[in-house]
Amino acid sequence: MPDIGSSRTDGGGVPSGRIAASFRFYAELNDFLSPERRGRTIEASYLVSPSVKDAIEAHGVPHVEVDLILANNEPVGFDYRVRAEDRIAVYPVFEALDIAPAARLGRAPLCRTCFVADVHLRKLSRLLRLMGFDVLHSPTSTDPELVDVSVRTGRILLTRDRALLKHGRLTHGYWVRSVHPRRQAVEVVRRFDLAGEIRLLSRCPRCNGVLKPVDKADVLSRIPPRTAAWVDEYVECVSCGKLYWHGTHVDRIRAVLDRILRDAAS
Repeated sequence: MPDIGSSRTDGGGVPSGRIAASFRFYAELNDFLSPERRGRTIEASYLVSPSVKDAIEAHGVPHVEVDLILANNEPVGFDYRVRAEDRIAVYPVFEALDIAPAARLGRAPLCRTCFVADVHLRKLSRLLRLMGFDVLHSPTSTDPELVDVSVRTGRILLTRDRALLKHGRLTHGYWVRSVHPRRQAVEVVRRFDLAGEIRLLSRCPRCNGVLKPVDKADVLSRIPPRTAAWVDEYVECVSCGKLYWHGTHVDRIRAVLDRILRDAAS
């Protein structure tokens, strides 16, 4: 990486021979900045002109969280080289905002919304699976494995590790801000506009396999007698074989998911 140099917010002079530029980060990108820099113009200077991608990440903002960069009010790509007196505005991904395709950073769109979650997001993975979303999660996954799965299978990487999102190969990712699983689920539903895509009991919360209806007679030996007496409809995971039915626990799950949806809409 080239010498990214230094940054400041006090408007001090620029040493001779250095390239001066200013940066402004918008909306939730400020989450990555120190409190004193949030919502403010950040002055920076460089010995060698860096790519705007390197300059942005030097401020702590992962490139996968950025969807639009304006240099002097003109859209530029990550390979743009920062020049003297540049005014750089950096915007996050806005799902509901109509930005001209030519202005966006040109990531290939995903065919479907699916995820791979890091080792710290087991409970979030279960909640998303209960909503019907395709989420890969392994408690033993390494960072290189997570990046490889994300890139190779077209999945959005969900992580609590901001540094992981700066990996050069990564194209789609999201830093989960909260440490509380329900709030994490609210974040993801809101960020990726998933409220209309929830399908309860369509994925196995344990292994992520697809759930398929099965005939009661074919699985009768696996059903508790008291359940068999009043439940007639069952689904089975095609991957791990676990059997599910709409018992009283489903009402509790619905209540949790309804709360997540209400919070995501607020």
